[in-house]
Amino acid sequence: MILGLVLAGGRSSRFGSDKALAELNGQTLISRAIENLSGWCEQVIIAGRETGPAPCIPDWPRPGMGPLAGLAAGLHHARDAGFEAVLSCGVDSVDLPEDLPLLLDPAPACVASQPIIGLWPTGAAPVLERILSGNGKHSLHVFAQSIGARCVELAQPPGNVNTPADLAAIGQRKD
Repeated sequence: MILGLVLAGGRSSRFGSDKALAELNGQTLISRAIENLSGWCEQVIIAGRETGPAPCIPDWPRPGMGPLAGLAAGLHHARDAGFEAVLSCGVDSVDLPEDLPLLLDPAPACVASQPIIGLWPTGAAPVLERILSGNGKHSLHVFAQSIGARCVELAQPPGNVNTPADLAAIGQRKD
């Protein structure tokens, strides 16, 4: 079983407002992310928000530690609920390929251009705990390398919304 995880704990500082609630073609980014993962996963949760259109969990060990803290929370939740893996994406990851789970199978694997999009085994939680508890660099690249994740190159990299201009440019493309 795979748990879907939307990483939504950022401050949206480059965006200037709550990016998760920004709309793309009439749908909020957070709703789009949940809808995408729902097509592939038995359950979808959101990390790093107090409320949302799916169950929300706090980052682990605490907020403000970046996407790794959201992923750690998701891996803990998945492990405790009996899931084998977590399929993650950022709230700002759009235009995910329809065959994403197949491209990332077997876990661990992530999208090379956006490692926030990945398929992670729940057994990797202790490695992530050590990274977050240590003084080293807290990055998805470090985590992916530490667990031997494959970095998958996609023919069409997913869109990544960091600014209102990014959102407008993606909105100009066909949905």
